[in-house]
Amino acid sequence: MLNLKTLIAMSQEVIRELDALNVTMNGGSTLLNIVLALVMFGVALGIKPATFVDIIRNPKSIITGIACQLVLLPALTLMLIMAMGQWISPMIALGMILVASCPGGNISNFITSLSRGNSELSVSLTAFNTAVCVFTTPLNFAFWGKMYLNFAGNHYIGELPELQIPLGDIFQSIFIIMGIPLVLGILCGQYLPKVAKVLRKPLQYLSIVVFIAMVIIIFTGNLDVFMKCIRYIFLVVLLHNLLALGIGFGTSTLLKLPYKDRRTITIETGIQNSGLGLVLLLNPNIFPEAGAWADNGGMLVITAWWGVWHIISGLTLASLWRWKGRKEATEE
Repeated sequence: MLNLKTLIAMSQEVIRELDALNVTMNGGSTLLNIVLALVMFGVALGIKPATFVDIIRNPKSIITGIACQLVLLPALTLMLIMAMGQWISPMIALGMILVASCPGGNISNFITSLSRGNSELSVSLTAFNTAVCVFTTPLNFAFWGKMYLNFAGNHYIGELPELQIPLGDIFQSIFIIMGIPLVLGILCGQYLPKVAKVLRKPLQYLSIVVFIAMVIIIFTGNLDVFMKCIRYIFLVVLLHNLLALGIGFGTSTLLKLPYKDRRTITIETGIQNSGLGLVLLLNPNIFPEAGAWADNGGMLVITAWWGVWHIISGLTLASLWRWKGRKEATEE
């Protein structure tokens, strides 16, 4: 029977292999930026200026959702990382913080509708968190990332790379690939509604196709390592995603929000725009392929698998809630 020391040694071997993964897009990072900008433009087509007015009309649920997404998720992610200790490396930990710093995923509105949650609240939260992510994503990643590095400097067993979090470069990239398309998309939806209606769904489908392609590129190029590490990756992402879902449901339940709002906030917190995280990680201007950030394979794999798993967990949760609703309706 394996003892704790043996298990830790085995996990550290897996971690080293993950961090050593070398994923390059062969000059495709520019294309990825363009595609993500188009996807962001497509999401913004469904956001109307009136959506931001609704935030003022329904402050309690909106503020709860924003707090779960922007404050509680990254803060409790750091606590989870600290609790995991030697089971994760600095790169995997920073990958988890990066995911927690991203805004909600653009499929959250669909999953909220499927789960019979509050669709208007979902759209409002997506609109707000996406609009402010130009600032909140780099600031959250820098703040919580530096807190983790300070913690790891005193507790991490092994050589800790001297990492400098590129706050300015992240801000610039997000502003270009998300901020500008967001404004243009809202304006297009407002003044060219017929064009917006035609473009919206194809661009949403494009986001799913592109993300799947990115994940396939990352995993197939290192399939042997991925298959060896799949149980470890699955466990880390599962724990992190359960934490995110629990934050949303637990906080909204404690505040006694309407049940539809609880479902919505749970989904909005548990589904992250990990595609943005991947685009940032694959940008050599932000995370250079040489130097301290060279061995960031753990960040890439955790972020990529998050994008796959949160769809599975979100659809599963929505199906359970939908089934429960039908059962209650039948019993009545």
